[in-house]
Amino acid sequence: MRTKWVAGSVALALMLAFGIGLYTGISERAQSTVFAAQSGAQPQDLDFSKFWRAWGLLDQNFVETHASNTIPTYQERVYGAIAGLTDSYGDPYTVFLPPADAKQFNEDIAGAFGGVGMELGERDGFLTVVAPLKGSPAEAAGVRSGDVVAGVDGKPTEKMPVDRAVKLIRGEVGTIVALTLRRAGAASPITIKIVRQTIQIPVINFYNRGDGIFVIELYSFSENSADLFRQALRRYFESGSTKLILDLRGNPGGYLDAAVQMASFFLPVGEVVVSEDFGGKQSSNYHRSLGYNVFANKKLSMAVLVDQGSASAAEILAGALSQHGVAKLVGTRTFGKGSVQQLMELGGGAELKVTVAQWLTPNGGSISDGGLQPDIKADRTAEQFAAGKDPQKDAATAWLATQ
Repeated sequence: MRTKWVAGSVALALMLAFGIGLYTGISERAQSTVFAAQSGAQPQDLDFSKFWRAWGLLDQNFVETHASNTIPTYQERVYGAIAGLTDSYGDPYTVFLPPADAKQFNEDIAGAFGGVGMELGERDGFLTVVAPLKGSPAEAAGVRSGDVVAGVDGKPTEKMPVDRAVKLIRGEVGTIVALTLRRAGAASPITIKIVRQTIQIPVINFYNRGDGIFVIELYSFSENSADLFRQALRRYFESGSTKLILDLRGNPGGYLDAAVQMASFFLPVGEVVVSEDFGGKQSSNYHRSLGYNVFANKKLSMAVLVDQGSASAAEILAGALSQHGVAKLVGTRTFGKGSVQQLMELGGGAELKVTVAQWLTPNGGSISDGGLQPDIKADRTAEQFAAGKDPQKDAATAWLATQ
């Protein structure tokens, strides 16, 4: 059985679907559990007769009508049963992926795909935009972090799983999808039409402000983002600046290893970046700094910008920098995507994406429990955004001026 660990995806609807932080590996205890699952052994004292009776009754009595789908094949019925079993756990991030969906998911995490360029997550029972990607069709059309997706092409999304919404929003490049959005402060829902495009995930931008402050804008945690981040830090040192703003707003996350490597530029070797709590099913797993610690003998004042679009790996990095005293968090509460998913093959191309743990910050707090709270709270309204005003960055600049 092949396994992949998804360190935090918000199921990217872009549509993406990473969560991010893919890494391979599985503990010995988890291996034994997987082996037991592979055997297909039926739990003791489980009466499965009702399932087979339902199967037989449907097989013998169902009559296809205009209101129904075509009669499913035996394989499709098995997939339907697995999907129902998975849904019974009530976790929006634990899903069954039949072969076509699994193929799409794995293409998505490769980093280029067709869609509108935004990430969806589930918050309080509603499909919520975590963040539109920088430069994406969704961003250009005016989609914002925190928007609730109430409908897709006129189809209501109430109680719709994230993965189902993703499938509706995706489509052929050049076609149009209409999103009905509920936005905080808006009197009524708004409808935005977006032309689907091939999405390339942006990674980083950096510049020297010329006032002693250097800015790094990180848009996602891709496979090569740690190397790009290293290059940005080199430019920071060359600039002679001693003050740094790391902008993680609207960053939906990505690869866990990238977040750990980036934290390692600021932390001594062995310091905890993030840990995984498996709910007692196996020992906690600690991801520690690799100890690059390039600022050990250098002056650094650092602010990290966060908002409700900062999720998953972005929250891991922000939490590590804040709780180890390296940086101040400025902005608003983060999204709170702190669960870990593992991809498990079922055979025939089908996979299960299962929540197996939750991320804990260095001080032991759960990222899923309301996200990270900023050290310096600063809001940014839609009107300010549209006008090009940035009171959150202004607040970071004002704090850095005192350092």
